[in-house]
Amino acid sequence: MSANSLIDPFGRQVTYVRMSVTDRCDFRCVYCMSEEMTFLPREQVLTLEEMALIGKAFSELGVNKIRLTGGEPLVRKNVLHLVRDLGALPGITNLAMTTNGSQLPKLGAELQKAGLKSVNISLDTLDSEQFTQLTRTGKLSNVLAGIEAARDAGFPNIKLNAVIMKGRNDDQVVPLVNFARERGLDITFIEEMPLGNIDEHHRGETLCTSEEVRDLVCQQHELVASTENSGGPSRYYHFADHPSRVGFISPHSHNFCGDCNRVRVTSEGRLLLCLGNEHSVDLRAVVRRYPGDIERLKATLHEAMTRKPERHYFSAEGEVDIVRFMNMTGG
Repeated sequence: MSANSLIDPFGRQVTYVRMSVTDRCDFRCVYCMSEEMTFLPREQVLTLEEMALIGKAFSELGVNKIRLTGGEPLVRKNVLHLVRDLGALPGITNLAMTTNGSQLPKLGAELQKAGLKSVNISLDTLDSEQFTQLTRTGKLSNVLAGIEAARDAGFPNIKLNAVIMKGRNDDQVVPLVNFARERGLDITFIEEMPLGNIDEHHRGETLCTSEEVRDLVCQQHELVASTENSGGPSRYYHFADHPSRVGFISPHSHNFCGDCNRVRVTSEGRLLLCLGNEHSVDLRAVVRRYPGDIERLKATLHEAMTRKPERHYFSAEGEVDIVRFMNMTGG
């Protein structure tokens, strides 16, 4: 750890940045956004060049992992240029992306060649009717084709992400696990985040905890706890009889703040210092007032670390703690 590293007031080093390239998406998932969304005017969204400069500043301050998110990152025009720029940074050893998979049949091979190292693909159900209900506008067949395209492209790390909700898709836990095992993929189950007001369901009633999901998995498969760390908030388990892993992200039931190494940058340039707090710094103002001044940008990032809170507090009753939707937060 160098004197130039990003250290927060609690001694935690930030080495991982989640960077949203757009708030737009070709799906309207019920836990992520409302059905009728108003998206940011394009002039408020960071340019790809501004995002590349921010990524470079982070890399020079000890960050070694950047994950591109959205919205859906692959609906951003010319996003491949950003992948190439970030992939060429010497300090970034893991350039990753979270996607709904719908655009991977077209872009998967090019992303891999551009320097993307790993891809997380959201898949909440294998039932096509249920998939349409959850995504409102998505087609399961497109996502399944995207998963195969990622496998064909030869990504060394492909993981499925699933948000499980009681009464909505909790019947899909075991089918999703079996699907991942059959393809040699990892899968992570995520507790629903209480971000943004939604009217599709009451989050307190649909919350399915990681422990409940794990119990469902264990009805068919033996899991063994692992000490592996992917650099993110997942806690991993191995199958006793298979190399695939099962991860759990538990913002409600098992707070993961103690060793937090992450910050987020929204598509409009807000540096979010915590998923569950509104503490933020306007990086867009800095890069537009001082174009190309990476030293000023790095000084801003250093100062921002003094405001990073110790933890978030999410309500177990599903009450909204943060009014911004997940597509605005960044994946």
